Amino acid sequence: MKQYLQLVQNILDQGSWQTNRTGIRTLSMPGAMLKFDLQQGFPAVTTKKLAFKSAIGEMVGFLRAARSAADFRALGCKVWDQNANENQAWLANPYRLEADDLGPVYGVQWRQWPAYKLIDLARPHSQAQVADALAKGYTQIGEVAEGGKRQIVLYKAIDQLRQCLDTIMTDPGSRRILFHGWNWAQLEEMALPPCHLLYQFLVDQSKREISLCLYIRSNDVGLGTPFFGHIHQASSYIH
Repeated sequence: MKQYLQLVQNILDQGSWQTNRTGIRTLSMPGAMLKFDLQQGFPAVTTKKLAFKSAIGEMVGFLRAARSAADFRALGCKVWDQNANENQAWLANPYRLEADDLGPVYGVQWRQWPAYKLIDLARPHSQAQVADALAKGYTQIGEVAEGGKRQIVLYKAIDQLRQCLDTIMTDPGSRRILFHGWNWAQLEEMALPPCHLLYQFLVDQSKREISLCLYIRSNDVGLGTPFFGHIHQASSYIH
């Protein structure tokens, strides 16, 4: 709680006013960081009522790769309703499928990251590359011809969380146990691009502990921080 209050005070004392896409200027301070030892307890703020059940419901929705506000509502989380059904820009977006649709937000990227391989059959070892991709779960979905070259297109939905868990179990010393949600190819397909977007697990084998570093590109300290209990903030602001 002291860290949170100190962060708020730092933003008020050192932050600068910035304009943004919402038209509501914010008092911003980049690079702020909070650290919590979860062995000492859950980092909840005590100066306001927390929507704890809603936050848990949202996380469960993320873990289930939910892309519909209806799925989040069924879990007791209504925070996505406005983004799905009241945002005029999103309502006019051709990628919006139906009512309540949010596009491939957060959990979809976490559990079903769309991965493609484009293999030029004229290059050396191309057949070995195709065979390797197929052995790793990719599916050949077509061919393209560009500049007279024949290229194979392969696709696979990558479960980033599963890969992180497997790596923690099989190679805990790895410094590559991370996942992220900032998919440039699909940002325009989302009702809202991710705010918290990069997550890295660091395993201390000697202590049998796991640390998590979370990077957030933009975070409303008054609203977002108490709701999510964020650990690492990249750009903090107050309206």
